[in-house]
Amino acid sequence: MSFLARRAATTAAPRLAAAPVRAFSASARRDIAKITLVGNLAATPEVKPTSTGREYVEYSIASNEGYGEKRSTSWFKVTSWVEEGPRRDFLTNLAKGSTVYVEGDAVMNNYTDAEGKPRSRLRINQRNIQVLRKPAPHE
Repeated sequence: MSFLARRAATTAAPRLAAAPVRAFSASARRDIAKITLVGNLAATPEVKPTSTGREYVEYSIASNEGYGEKRSTSWFKVTSWVEEGPRRDFLTNLAKGSTVYVEGDAVMNNYTDAEGKPRSRLRINQRNIQVLRKPAPHE
């Protein structure tokens, strides 16, 4: 018997019929859209109230693509629902121009503008933020 034949005979395991694989979850299915942004803060993040009095932090990120005359900037509004405390203080003390890495949930909001035209807006609900670079202090 050849080496390969002996190896096949000793390592062969009985084959089982493949059982159907089914993912199981006790919670309802939720479709989600995740987004990752790297860009610069357009201004210092601001604390704003909702119509119900709950507070959130809002800021804009500018993300650039391309170089020279082909350079374009995309603007993203980000909302953070962080409660009052050290995490909110950290966020609201970030300086304009800071380069940040943001992970969040993307939500498309449809609305009608003042002229009655249907519009949509992409909103990002922040899940995580990391500061990659702080702007150089002005002298």
